[in-house]
Amino acid sequence: MTTVQDSSDDEINPVTMLQLDGKDDDDDHNKSEVVPTPAVQHQTYHLNSINSGVVIRQLPSEGLSFQLWPAATTFVKLLDSYKASNTDSFSDVITTVSRRRRLRILELGSGTGVVGIVSSAVLGADVTVTDLPHVLPNLVFNADANSTVLCTSGGSVHVAALSWGKIEEMEAIGRDYDLIIGSDVVYHDHLYEPLVETLKYLLLGEGEKVFVMAHLRRWKKESGFFKKANKYFEVRVVHQDGPSAASRTGVVVYRFARKDAVFR
Repeated sequence: MTTVQDSSDDEINPVTMLQLDGKDDDDDHNKSEVVPTPAVQHQTYHLNSINSGVVIRQLPSEGLSFQLWPAATTFVKLLDSYKASNTDSFSDVITTVSRRRRLRILELGSGTGVVGIVSSAVLGADVTVTDLPHVLPNLVFNADANSTVLCTSGGSVHVAALSWGKIEEMEAIGRDYDLIIGSDVVYHDHLYEPLVETLKYLLLGEGEKVFVMAHLRRWKKESGFFKKANKYFEVRVVHQDGPSAASRTGVVVYRFARKDAVFR
């Protein structure tokens, strides 16, 4: 069982972590040469496993939900390499669920949708990407922009609204999924409880289901989410990146599985 431990380190600036440019925040030269952020950005991910690429539109001026986050990049790399890394714990999770049938995957807090779209392209899965209503148009755009790749792989991407903790929206989404995924979803502390409630709803259904979450630590208070989650789920690390040039911490990928004794 794994929990995030409190640290005496300073809080990590989330905006800096989104940039991942390796620059020193204390460098006066860097501060004086601020380059305007384009209103629209496109990021291409080449996927070796299918010899194709996925293109994602970002709209930085619209907010954090419209930008690519570091944990998503880690998730994409793991998805692209999981077949070749059949001894990796992350690969074991994907392989186990993919044996059952054509995979049905639900992504929480999808943002730009890159992880859900790549999941569909690499795994040939039916993926439902979700977020708040104002985020959905960009999700639809990115899904449509990659429709040729998805069609070739036999996958599909559906877009739906989901506010964590709202029972009517959770019921509309349903529980008929083999795998729940998310990246960088532990951010605002007021959403810790709604996220846990959503996971309880999704993992309570019949059959063995898991939530796989890629996470980059930013706040010491994030340990509060893991304390809540550990009341209901067995949580373990299935992958961990080392710190990068732009970060004092690395991305950690967790597997959440229900504790049957709690739900029965």
